[in-house]
Amino acid sequence: MNKYLTDKQPLSGIQYCIRCCMPETQEGLKFDEMGICQACQSSEQKIHIDWVERERELRKILDAAKASAGNNYDCIIPISGGKDSVYQLHVLVNVYGLKPLAVTFSHNWYSETGEYNLQNALKEFNVDHILFTPNRGLVNRIARRSLETIGDACWHCHSGVGAFPLQAAVRFNIPLLIWGESIAESSGRASYKDPVHKFDREYFTKVSAKKTPSEMVCSYLTERDLYPFNVPSVEEIERVGVYGIHLGDYIFWDEERQTEFIREYYGWKETEMEGAFKGYKSAECIMAGVHDFTCYLKRGYGRATFQACVDVRTGLMTREEGLELARKIDSERPGALDYYLKITQLSEERFFETMKYLRHQKLLDIDIPVNPRKAPNREKTIPFFEQLIEKHRNREDPRKKD
Repeated sequence: MNKYLTDKQPLSGIQYCIRCCMPETQEGLKFDEMGICQACQSSEQKIHIDWVERERELRKILDAAKASAGNNYDCIIPISGGKDSVYQLHVLVNVYGLKPLAVTFSHNWYSETGEYNLQNALKEFNVDHILFTPNRGLVNRIARRSLETIGDACWHCHSGVGAFPLQAAVRFNIPLLIWGESIAESSGRASYKDPVHKFDREYFTKVSAKKTPSEMVCSYLTERDLYPFNVPSVEEIERVGVYGIHLGDYIFWDEERQTEFIREYYGWKETEMEGAFKGYKSAECIMAGVHDFTCYLKRGYGRATFQACVDVRTGLMTREEGLELARKIDSERPGALDYYLKITQLSEERFFETMKYLRHQKLLDIDIPVNPRKAPNREKTIPFFEQLIEKHRNREDPRKKD
């Protein structure tokens, strides 16, 4: 237990990093002998990296991709319309002059702001784009299964954002995939000193999805239902020579400055996010608050803790201020939980029972408070497509007036 600040912690009885606000219950988190987490260590390492040399490495990779592409696309950029993918498009299209194929796996939960940001990015950067949207009934069933298997609502998104770009890479013979933020940036699962450079076809399964499609099969989900979430075979990956990189391993990553930049130059928009005090992370999804709330119920921290940690590391707030924000915000029940319960046909009691069963071992005997949200979200926590359908169905047909 952290003996220094136990009275100020959001939850008592567990260890927190002595520099930021992250508890020991974060997956893969490691502390050094002083009680400093790996993400904080990585933040220090970042300052001492020769980013000019790293950028030279990036240029070599991109030049080689352009040289081998011929008339094909130079690379695939998986995009959501979120802050990272829009910045990726800026760097790769307008700075390095690549011709990418933009690929989007739609989680089916786009917010109005998110839909605007995605379409605006396609217009601003003038890139070819492929969008895959699994059917809504399937998403609803997977969202139910997801809760009981991995303890959040979003397996289809975790799995789809990994599988679909790989499928596109194989079908269009495009070897290079480029993501944004480095895994060493803030997750605590790696550091800049010991980065995760090796990319393989199961990367997203190991990092976020946790379960393969075959492991998600149940009485209401068949292997045929889950076919779109399968990654290509080893033979297909090797035939094309698929490999992936993160821009954040090669250029200095600063999400605050990057968000300011795309807002000013490309008209990107933030929105109010449930369970957070910033409006730019996962702005494309109405269900982000539910995802982060399940993390809080399962591991004792949510998005506010995560954002506070980043701000503490960069000197934008003190650790005490970060802990206070985490305490106030993480525990709020998100309004989007109502939509989740509706589409999955789960009761609220069943939801909380499931999350209690999946709670981290360190938290079994610890009270995890849940508080009502103080005010409704300014943006509707209903997918934009449903809002649009409802609006047009309720609109009076002008022909009836004649």
